[in-house]
Amino acid sequence: MNCPDYNSPTELKNFLESKGMSMQKKFGQNFLINAQARKKIIDALDIDETSKVWEVGPGLGAMTAEILSRGAELTVFEIDRGFISILKEIFSDYIDNGKLNIVEGDVLKTWKKVYQEKGIPDRFFGNLPYNISATIIADMIENKVRFEKAVVTVQKEVAMRMAAKQNTEDYSSFSILCQWAYNVKNLMDLPGGNFWPRPNVDSRTVVMSRKEEFPCCKNPDSFMKLQRALFVSRRKTVRNNLSPLFNNSEEVLKVLEEANINPMARAESLSIEQLLMLSDIINNGII
Repeated sequence: MNCPDYNSPTELKNFLESKGMSMQKKFGQNFLINAQARKKIIDALDIDETSKVWEVGPGLGAMTAEILSRGAELTVFEIDRGFISILKEIFSDYIDNGKLNIVEGDVLKTWKKVYQEKGIPDRFFGNLPYNISATIIADMIENKVRFEKAVVTVQKEVAMRMAAKQNTEDYSSFSILCQWAYNVKNLMDLPGGNFWPRPNVDSRTVVMSRKEEFPCCKNPDSFMKLQRALFVSRRKTVRNNLSPLFNNSEEVLKVLEEANINPMARAESLSIEQLLMLSDIINNGII
């Protein structure tokens, strides 16, 4: 395994140039060049030789190498053809012995097929491209795919939304989705200087541990539809945001009264527990 020096921007740049390659901004490519941070992140993933892991955006394989060194069976999702070629070269032994599988293409388009063929792995990991991080996390939860543990590095603002509490500016439909499915815990902040090329934003690594009690409602699809509707317009009241889901305003008022929710409240003031209760009331047909 002939890896480049993952801690040196100069070495990484020279390595890419020797392959006739350069970083692709359109794919949101930034390499974590802090070795201690990489170790701490993989430690948090809590893996051994029995673990099965998905990694999104392996790049040149800095985190991939760390995961494979711990004996896990790894599937990586990579869109960049140049990186795919390098990964196949660096990790050929792992590919040959079945420890590494490379899925080529856009992960948003490929992950469902892998899931259908091989099921859900124990762990999910990724220094997620900033432009798809929230989308891929939400997509998997909405498709009822939850991992025992996921460790993701995302733009700090996205991480803040993931862990946001009610009555805060960052609390959103995405916050509810993440905290409905997982216990969300911040692991570490990573300023731009920890990456090459240096991004214009700070990052944060988040640990997501699967909740044992789930989905805590009778109809998960109805719950997801409800919480999305409530945040369509943050300035509108709960009553107004729910109106399109009902035949008339009287029906809206009836379910809100049953749930003991003020019709003039706004969505960010509602807890996940209140939303789950509201979902069940609506699902029970008390309208």
